[in-house]
Amino acid sequence: MGEIEDIYEDLDTEEVSLEEFREAVEAKVEQMGGLADEETAAMLIAHDLTEGEVETIADIEPGMEEVKFVGKVVSIGDVRTFEREGEDEDGMVLNVEVADETGRVRVALWDEQAAGADETLERGQVLRIGGRPKEGYNGLEVSASRVEPDDSVDIDVSLDGSATADSLSMGQSDVNLRGLVLDTDEVRTFSRDDGTEGRVSNLTLGDETGRIRVTLWDEQADRAEELEPGTSVEVVDGYVRERDGSLELHVGDRGAVEEVDEPVDFVPETTPISDLELDTTVDIAGVIRSADPKRTFDRDDGTEGQVRNVRVQDQTGDIRVAMWGAKADRDVGPGDEVYLGDVEIQDGWKEDLEASAGWRSTVLKLEGDATAARRARGEADSDAGGGSDTDDDGSANPAGLDAFADGTNANAGGESSGSADAGGEATDGEVEEFTGVVVQTGDPVMLDDGESTRIVETSATVELGQEVTVRGRRDGERIVADEVH
Repeated sequence: MGEIEDIYEDLDTEEVSLEEFREAVEAKVEQMGGLADEETAAMLIAHDLTEGEVETIADIEPGMEEVKFVGKVVSIGDVRTFEREGEDEDGMVLNVEVADETGRVRVALWDEQAAGADETLERGQVLRIGGRPKEGYNGLEVSASRVEPDDSVDIDVSLDGSATADSLSMGQSDVNLRGLVLDTDEVRTFSRDDGTEGRVSNLTLGDETGRIRVTLWDEQADRAEELEPGTSVEVVDGYVRERDGSLELHVGDRGAVEEVDEPVDFVPETTPISDLELDTTVDIAGVIRSADPKRTFDRDDGTEGQVRNVRVQDQTGDIRVAMWGAKADRDVGPGDEVYLGDVEIQDGWKEDLEASAGWRSTVLKLEGDATAARRARGEADSDAGGGSDTDDDGSANPAGLDAFADGTNANAGGESSGSADAGGEATDGEVEEFTGVVVQTGDPVMLDDGESTRIVETSATVELGQEVTVRGRRDGERIVADEVH
């Protein structure tokens, strides 16, 4: 082969034939008036043909002059007409969503491309697309200049709309996602620009890949008050939007949130309390060792707020958590195992760190299916890793919860009614009896009766959340137990 043929073969393109490439090379030589030979002209043409090519949809960014990529059609909109200013003929546009293994993007087809395309295009078809990317109303979109089918490329993208929390991308629509209800919010009303009243509420869902905030509109808003945390559900026909830099899954009049029988596994990755740092937003988990009554206060705008403080402990330490607003009403108390997502770590009293659980946070009492799914994962991790709190590379396990995998949440009634001997607190060497809820297992065991905490030395097997009575000799701050029942 000659030099022109070699350069053409290296292109590996079906955009132009070899004959068209030769003609373009001859035109370039003539255009440059002898300043370039055929090889140089062929290289210039090859550069023009490959400029803007991206490896994946994830590589597309607003502001690029032009991009060329392939994608599988996952949804096809309707052809819409619009009036162009100063022109007699209406314009047409058709939005098509395409995807590859890295993400999704909306492609806008205009005028002649849009005409009839809704009938000739098919879901599952692979397209080779050229166009200019920009930031549209629904996120990134590509205004197409060229679209043609490409049957030679195989893209592994599901067309059934099923998704996971970590696979969602901006602008995605027709989303079906199964998740475990982690948190719910109350229904709120608002006034639209046309004077009508709208309704909105929120859920937080988790699956094996992470969690996602779900916004429910109008008729769907009531689902937030109908569903209990720990319920497995499926979002049908949702769509993805961005708020404050985070993706949310929205459900409107076309969509639904339906309960499902199959449990959904949610295994959060939590940060050990001893590793918490100021001004970070993290997930933590542990056992509530004490809880204060709810307090109300007046805000500057005259409205009333409320807050409740609880102290949460894991195997590395403990921290006070302020639960604000509706979260102050959550039915959690000493002995309950809880998961707290998206809490902000702030300065607390006496320079201690404090966690703040606000409207974006998740407060979940781990019981029933939620605890069973988490515990099953925890026991598997323990069998494989010897119960370590970190992986071989030193990173934290999902073991912020796995640390409690040997426990059960037997205390569902809030604070226990344990008490010490009627004779008052024992001194060193005297016998003391104490009844409380197990808030720490291992060596040592820790009991809490809602008012005070005791450290207990015992070889007896106890479980988190279990109410037990110990009797033994007092040794400083500890009870060396002779009896545990």
